[in-house]
Amino acid sequence: MANYGLAQNRLCFLLSIATVVSGLSIENHTSSFTCRCMPQDACWPRDYIWARFNETVDGKLIATVPIASVCHIDSFTPYDQSQCAQLQSNWGFPATHYEHPSSVMAPIFTNSSCNPFSSKTSPCTIGNYVQYAVNATNAVHIQETMKFAARHNLRLVIRNTGHDLLGKSTGAGGLAIWTHNMKHISIMDYDSLYYSGKAIKVGAGVQSFEGSDAAYSAGLAIVSGSCPTIGLAGGYSQGGGHSQLASYVGLAADQVLEWEVVLANGELVTASPTNYTDLYWALSGGGGGTYGVVVSMTSKAYPELPTASGNLSFFDTGVSRDTFFTAVEMFIFILPSIGDAGGATTTPTTIPGGTATQFRSIFSPLIAFLEQNNIQHTYYVDDFPTYYDAFQMMSPPDNITDQLLGGRLIPRTVVERSLQDLTTIFRKIVERNAGFLISGIMVNSSRVAYPDNSVNPAWRDALMDVVIGGMFDYSDWDSNVASQQLITDVLMPPLEALTPGSGAYLNEADPNQRDWQHTFYGDKYDSLLDIKRKYDPDRSFYALKAVGSEAWTVTEDGHLCNLQVYQSG
Repeated sequence: MANYGLAQNRLCFLLSIATVVSGLSIENHTSSFTCRCMPQDACWPRDYIWARFNETVDGKLIATVPIASVCHIDSFTPYDQSQCAQLQSNWGFPATHYEHPSSVMAPIFTNSSCNPFSSKTSPCTIGNYVQYAVNATNAVHIQETMKFAARHNLRLVIRNTGHDLLGKSTGAGGLAIWTHNMKHISIMDYDSLYYSGKAIKVGAGVQSFEGSDAAYSAGLAIVSGSCPTIGLAGGYSQGGGHSQLASYVGLAADQVLEWEVVLANGELVTASPTNYTDLYWALSGGGGGTYGVVVSMTSKAYPELPTASGNLSFFDTGVSRDTFFTAVEMFIFILPSIGDAGGATTTPTTIPGGTATQFRSIFSPLIAFLEQNNIQHTYYVDDFPTYYDAFQMMSPPDNITDQLLGGRLIPRTVVERSLQDLTTIFRKIVERNAGFLISGIMVNSSRVAYPDNSVNPAWRDALMDVVIGGMFDYSDWDSNVASQQLITDVLMPPLEALTPGSGAYLNEADPNQRDWQHTFYGDKYDSLLDIKRKYDPDRSFYALKAVGSEAWTVTEDGHLCNLQVYQSG
């Protein structure tokens, strides 16, 4: 095939996540009319057709060479022990993956296609990586790629950084629209019936740190990810988007003023509160990769402001478990006060517009308890002249999220009325299940007025986005599947029973989540599905657990098949 381009047993609050998915087998041979074409199929385009397509996208077509191919003898590239060792040492860093057109950061979704930690004699295949990617730098590249995929019945994948915890940005036999290098940023004065003020327009490939740097240079702050390398306009904002600013001004989706998007029919449109209003509503919280391909996003920007930020860590060494979890319960008890002050808690706790004095006042009962009971802890808080300065100083760089995942939005009422029950569930999870952690973020996304958009309504009642993480094992695939099933069947149900009617953050959740339509989208799912059908009648876009994805299944050999057509046939 032508190659076009280079090719402890303690409770921790640490956002570190990943996921598992299994394919559904379909009996008998499937035809190209029900399944997307794969390289082994007769319908797959010949090399000369790919070469001709490459000309239409200005030479931007890249044939996938798995990033770990240097670690294998029988591979795409020569085995190189030193390069492999270097890759292994850098594997946990996001930049290792987001500069590559096919690599993904949640390794379970590679299906061990080309594992850098396996034996050098083990197979290295493209497997569940995309087959090709187009390094799209403008809307025309996107439009041409979509036309080519439709003409040849190919699986279309939309990807940016690979910061994707539910496997939406990869897929066997896929042709990817890689938006990572769409880096346009502009600061503007925006004026409409719904908002007048500063705004930032970012291309689909702009990452959180790039947008934040540009905003800071203009004396502004924007809602951006706690992980600085995520893509702003992709699944982050389209899926809701929590932030250390979320209690102060709302979620990322709440900030969006316009989406520039290529529709399934190839038309480039601008969706706003006055133009393509239903599409604007769906893109603002209803999940990415399913309604169209976003080219750019315009969002609100705010004047910079003084910010208080701090970190508290405490440990169970030398104290009883009861004493330790009393401290945990006290910590959870003070979270509503942080949210009410406009703050958020991840690592670190940040109060935009707040002061260190205010911060210490909120934490003082817990600090006193820790000191009185000789609980080891570290505690630091300071005032910063700007939110940007606080973020740069207090938010450590995040590594990739190669863990197994479950998630639940915990309503504030549960903390206020059933705190002991919640703490007991947390305790059972970490004490009875070695290798599992509890992490999360506290925000109050309903503290300020929020627009009518498709954000899961469970966010508006939530105090915490709680995540259960299990360690990923690069050498034992079966153990990963078993651990993910444990999350689904054993660890999550008590939290779900304690929070009836709530949901989960669709970007940080169990890929095997039952009743995922309601859990991820709430009572907005039916409306979202209607919009999906309106703008994508031919089902060009598929992503795992995205709106409309129930119409598809993935076979054991990787084919993406239209389930409804198959069943009716």
